[in-house]
Amino acid sequence: MDINVIGGGLAGVEAAYQIATRGHDVSLFEMRPVRYTPAHQTSFLSELVCSNSFKSQEFTNAHGLLKEELRRLGSIIMRNADDASIPGGKALVVDRELFAKMVTREIEAHPRINVVRKEIEDIPDGAVIVATGPLTSNSFAEQLGELTGTANLFFFDAISPIVDGETIDMNKAFFGSRYLEGSDDYLNCPMTKEEYDTFYDALIGANKVDLRQFEKILFFEGCLPVEIMAERGRQTLAYGPMKPVGLRDNVTGREPHAVLQLRRENKSGTMYNMVGFQTKLTYTEQDRVFRMIPALKNSIFQRYGSIHRNTYINSPALLDNSLRLKGHENIFFAGQITGVEGYMESTAMGLMAGIAAHVSTMGKVFSPPPGDTCIGALLHYITSQNDNFQPMNINFGLVNNYKKREKDRVVKNALQAISAWKEEIE
Repeated sequence: MDINVIGGGLAGVEAAYQIATRGHDVSLFEMRPVRYTPAHQTSFLSELVCSNSFKSQEFTNAHGLLKEELRRLGSIIMRNADDASIPGGKALVVDRELFAKMVTREIEAHPRINVVRKEIEDIPDGAVIVATGPLTSNSFAEQLGELTGTANLFFFDAISPIVDGETIDMNKAFFGSRYLEGSDDYLNCPMTKEEYDTFYDALIGANKVDLRQFEKILFFEGCLPVEIMAERGRQTLAYGPMKPVGLRDNVTGREPHAVLQLRRENKSGTMYNMVGFQTKLTYTEQDRVFRMIPALKNSIFQRYGSIHRNTYINSPALLDNSLRLKGHENIFFAGQITGVEGYMESTAMGLMAGIAAHVSTMGKVFSPPPGDTCIGALLHYITSQNDNFQPMNINFGLVNNYKKREKDRVVKNALQAISAWKEEIE
């Protein structure tokens, strides 16, 4: 049975791949390059529009454990991310262009996947997975509103600027990673107390993008614009994304008052991402304020920070534990539109939707992974009753029977459980 997947992002690609590897033909619809979103810049599948970091790789971190679960389930996104990785300390960081090209090449070459470049405005007949992501087009969002019977929920996400590596003053910066001696994974831009205070005052008073046409602005707590964080207090940034803990300036030999960390965007190091500096400042103000950081005084920004709408549905009220829309046996949802937040979380829900759609077309009942796995915990969160539902990253707080002092046991149980689940469904 043919299955349609709408959306060529991380979740859509993962869903299509999982379906195709199980013997079904798939039509994968992606509207780019016929129509672009406000954040995408290429027509590649699985283009990363925010950070190029997939977060921690350590198993003792929920993000790292989630990645290993995806590896064990044969994730195409995870495999290509590993192959396109660049130095990033304890995080999995990828060359974003290389990653997207690799994914696109593999998907377009798959004999059972037909990539269709067109905008979908109506739900097609037959089995379909909706994976249009946080940047769902307005016309399709209207269709989803009619289909679900609820008003669209949305919040705003912010993108960090990218700096031209050759324009950074290396005499006022140093390489190093917190708690990792000898590492050159991050380029650190130190600030004295006086420099930080000047920067903070300018940031607080800077002009922001006018969002007055929206009645309600919701920012995901884990990805707040830097100026919003700053409004919480003068030292908030110095204890947050600009904390100097674990870093020592090679020039002065002392711990700075505050530090901006820059992370490579590509293997050659010609581009650097301003870590934790997602913003909704105007472009002119970004030029003025961010250049108050000494190492960036003469920097050129290859991409300014920006904001974009993120659309998601009220999944606990709408979806069953197979990510199927209640009352519609052939319609599934996947990825960030379901209310998970993050690259790997979206990928995981794409993988689940793909497997669930396969199981459904075979006339069987989908049995989700147990709640002591990261993937099972995420799936349970977005499909269980929740009167105050908000997007969520993976964290150990979602995992069944988690106890901080028994983290090794939790990790071992999760990996055993996901491997056992894989055997059950194959």
